[in-house]
Amino acid sequence: MSCILSIETSTDVCSVAVSEDGACIYHEEDFSGPNHAERLGTYIDEALSFADSHAIPLDAVAVSCGPGSYTGLRIGVSMAKGICYAINLPLIAIPTLELLCVPVLLGHEMEDDALICPMLDARRMEVYAAIYNRALKPVRDIQADIVNADTYREWLDSHPVYFFGNGAAKCMEAIQHPNAHFIEGIKPMAKNMFPLAEKRIALQQYEDVAYFTPFYLKDFVAKPSKPLL
Repeated sequence: MSCILSIETSTDVCSVAVSEDGACIYHEEDFSGPNHAERLGTYIDEALSFADSHAIPLDAVAVSCGPGSYTGLRIGVSMAKGICYAINLPLIAIPTLELLCVPVLLGHEMEDDALICPMLDARRMEVYAAIYNRALKPVRDIQADIVNADTYREWLDSHPVYFFGNGAAKCMEAIQHPNAHFIEGIKPMAKNMFPLAEKRIALQQYEDVAYFTPFYLKDFVAKPSKPLL
């Protein structure tokens, strides 16, 4: 197990956490944003002071890598890279949609064959979404979707599908399938990042600090949904 500083700025929420031995031991959150430029530096200073005062050496920095807000991700990733350079730590990138799945998988009961669909809001009836199974393996990769009654029908016809994230609320009226379920209140939070970060440490999946850039919303183009073959 490791000690990880986690940073999440992909949406309006700004959050920072410290985890040790697979448990969150410190976290700060601001829901009044977007206030990343104002809050993030202070939160990171406080998190680093907490780790230092408890004589806990950091092993890595994890940061949400999108898709998400251009400004939010740019601020979060820039801060994460600066810390990695300053104290020579490896950088871990956590996809925002995977991060959204953590509280759902840990806190909600669902059918064995259920699929989960995290969604980030875009303009009009567009969302940025992926579909995973309960083992968090991708059934369909991240893409931009224009949501209507048929967008996810191929999966809904054969599986219960749980939709969540800040893009899910606007889809409730459009998706009326009996296998569609909506979970409210799920946000990407730094305190939920450590299970994904620990896995990447075990697999030695680190980013090149000099060249790493996040996946902004603008990197995706809305297109019809199709399952992986």
